[in-house]
Amino acid sequence: MSRVHQQIGAAAARLAERLPHPLMEYVAEAVAQYGSLEPAAARRAILQRIPTPDFRDATAEFLDLWQNTAAGVGSEAVAVALITAAKCVHHYRHGETVEIVWTGPEPTETRFRHTEQAILEVVDSATRRLTVVSYAVYRIPRIREALVAAAKRGVVIRLIVETPNRIEGQGEYDCLLALGDNVASACSVYYWPQENRAKDDNGKIGILHVKCAVADGYRMFLSSANFTEYAFTINMELGLLVTGGKLPGRVEQHFDRLVTAGTLLRV
Repeated sequence: MSRVHQQIGAAAARLAERLPHPLMEYVAEAVAQYGSLEPAAARRAILQRIPTPDFRDATAEFLDLWQNTAAGVGSEAVAVALITAAKCVHHYRHGETVEIVWTGPEPTETRFRHTEQAILEVVDSATRRLTVVSYAVYRIPRIREALVAAAKRGVVIRLIVETPNRIEGQGEYDCLLALGDNVASACSVYYWPQENRAKDDNGKIGILHVKCAVADGYRMFLSSANFTEYAFTINMELGLLVTGGKLPGRVEQHFDRLVTAGTLLRV
């Protein structure tokens, strides 16, 4: 492979990082269609349908590099480089990434995402839907503020918590009281009724022990950590932050089905 081919490939990758995927596909098609024209005419034809100055400037920079330093590379080859770069960047952006989330002692050799930071990232990233599930909730002012902010920007929030009232003889926190009126009024709050829970031979019922948050079926926090001050500060907690892939959507759909089936009821 020649040096100019490598330059075109690198420039196509840079352009794919700046332009939305559909626009990259258009540029590739336009290069294949108009690239054999006289350079100035080809440039005008390719740029004419690009909607914003920033995207036009980035595309023009790519075309100038092609025409000025790699004109020997044909339009079909350039189009292939563009569409390949677009597909690779699109796949990378929408592929699954998994990061470790941690609260507790941290040796200098290891640095993980912090529990509260990861939850805030999920909540703040939500644009349409947010599902939050936790056994215990208390003393979480930053999470509470982030939930209210999400509701104000139009996110539909579903909170699934341990029973809103204490189960006799057990130490659940009253999650609705801990969340505060601002959160409770901005969200749909669900719980798992005692009559829907399994029991052992001694009559002990199961508890809602899940701790997770899912935004838009795309980003998910899953952890041992409750949504509590201790879980964010002094406990030892381990979890994962999953971005992209199928898992966040599958978890979100699972809770959808539990609500639809009546297993979880709205408070």
